[in-house]
Amino acid sequence: MTSPRFHTAPDGTRFRDLNGNGVMDPYEDPRRSVDERTEDLLGRLSLEEKCGLMFQTVIEVGDDGELLEAPGKISKSPTTTVVVGKNMTHFNVHAIRTARQAAEWNNRLQALAATTPHGIPVTISTDPRHAFVENTGVAFSAGPFSQWPEGLGLAALDDVETVREFAEVARREYRAVGIRAALHPQIDLATEPRWGRQAQTLGQDAARVAEFTAAYLRGFQGETLGPDSVACTTKHFPGGGPQQGGEDAHFPYGREQVYPGGMFDYHLEPFREAIRCGTAGMMPYYGMPIGLELDGQPIEPVGFGYNKQIVTGLLREQLGYDGVVVTDWELVNDNHVGDQVLPARAWGVEHLSATERMEKILDAGADQFGGEECVDMLLDLVRSGRVSEERIDASARRLLRVKFALGLFDDPFVDVDEAERIVGNADFRAQGERAQARSLTVLVNEERDGAPVLPLGAVGAVYVEGFRPDEVAELGRVVADPADAGLALVRVGAPFDPRDDLFLEAWFHQGSLEFAPGLVYRLQQIAASCPLVLVVNLDRPAILTPFVGHAAAIVADYGSSARAVLDALTGRVAPRGRLPIEIPRSMDAVRASREDVPSDTGDPVFPVHFGLDLEGVEEAPEPTRGYAHR
Repeated sequence: MTSPRFHTAPDGTRFRDLNGNGVMDPYEDPRRSVDERTEDLLGRLSLEEKCGLMFQTVIEVGDDGELLEAPGKISKSPTTTVVVGKNMTHFNVHAIRTARQAAEWNNRLQALAATTPHGIPVTISTDPRHAFVENTGVAFSAGPFSQWPEGLGLAALDDVETVREFAEVARREYRAVGIRAALHPQIDLATEPRWGRQAQTLGQDAARVAEFTAAYLRGFQGETLGPDSVACTTKHFPGGGPQQGGEDAHFPYGREQVYPGGMFDYHLEPFREAIRCGTAGMMPYYGMPIGLELDGQPIEPVGFGYNKQIVTGLLREQLGYDGVVVTDWELVNDNHVGDQVLPARAWGVEHLSATERMEKILDAGADQFGGEECVDMLLDLVRSGRVSEERIDASARRLLRVKFALGLFDDPFVDVDEAERIVGNADFRAQGERAQARSLTVLVNEERDGAPVLPLGAVGAVYVEGFRPDEVAELGRVVADPADAGLALVRVGAPFDPRDDLFLEAWFHQGSLEFAPGLVYRLQQIAASCPLVLVVNLDRPAILTPFVGHAAAIVADYGSSARAVLDALTGRVAPRGRLPIEIPRSMDAVRASREDVPSDTGDPVFPVHFGLDLEGVEEAPEPTRGYAHR
């Protein structure tokens, strides 16, 4: 599909006549540089258009790929209202049902954008959507896209090339449906075991996370940002891992970010690498630093998105970053969804009005307000003289540069049939499932009857929890009583304290890492009846101490299908995972640890980077086209 304003200049150059004047203006000329085109367009834009660039909010897709012209489940306004009425051009897409639906919707959205005065194309962004976590606040399960382990699983593979391979596949799938911006990678260091956002991190080892970050950005953006790239927003500067008590800063009780071990620079290390690699965007976290000093200067205890010392002083001036800074979502206004509310994450500045919050964010140095669409508020700040138009121009310039570099002004449309061929194709799915299987980490593998329990073979009768009978049929018939089984195979999730007061809270796994005593006792009883193979999904650490000495095998997974788990347990695909986080021995050890210090729980039951190989199971060469299942 091409724009209705697509023309050919007298010299044969094809261009989109975005302002409809019949002439190829400099900003429409694909032969000119990004800077030339940006400056030309910036000089043509109204204040309303420039302010519209500085907002990015949630948008939703119609069931059949149509534009949603009513408020959605999360989105607040009809599509035409935000694109035409508010001049907004950056949107974070939520649920996607099929590749065709998403591609058709992209084309309709871009056609709508082409009707605005200067035809500024829309940049569609997404949170991670290639794994298993379904959390409206941070990530989506894969749907039509290929499915890979969560970030912790990629880190467990300890293989930079697999990280790059994942990013390259994800880039091609995003690009196929018109998604041109990724609100990731999340390179916070998982040094606080209780923190509820570890699943999408790349572990706690700063040096290794920096290497993974470089590979991730290379896979998504390439060596430089261009028409085949997906622009990354790296988060959460300057490192969102050391939350006080492990509570997440989405919520008022988790607003404090602390550095009792003095490890601020350690958490900054991966972000230095992201800047070196040219990340298109950077997102500060919600967290409010407590007791932090840099270069002998106390840092203001306000959320990082409000913090001029961090955004301008550290990121812009000291580290030399001149890319886009987009705030995390909803720093200005409360978010009401249904009968729940999530208060604005205005930590340390709760007393300020919404207008004053916006002014402080701009003064801090941010370019774009995440999760907001209050364009009129920004216009009022400029018209009243409280914010200069030159300040607006500085942010609009950065935002336009990215759009031009991505080639969106030249052709933002996608081929719907090609999208169906690319997204979730058999090869990509096979690559993802192989990575899922390889990422499993074997923690315990005892000998029974003179041989290790893993790899598994047929046992005649098997007791299972967490799997369907058909998923384990190769092991034997499924029985209801462990006493009648030759093996028990049980899959559980890491424990957490359920909460559901504030919006999003139910999706965040926070609180204690201890399994409930009833579950512990029951699994110990199963292990006394027959050999127990325990598979634990780690979206953050779990206290596994009660199962050591009881379970015949303990295996960690980080988001894997049942088939991928069976492939690893049976040795069809060699599990090669190594722990990207340590597994503490007790909650007392966790509570005594320092939030910013890696591997600080004293005597972990399994240290970071621990993992066993299966005896006699070799790493099979990766097939050129998928891999077979027995």
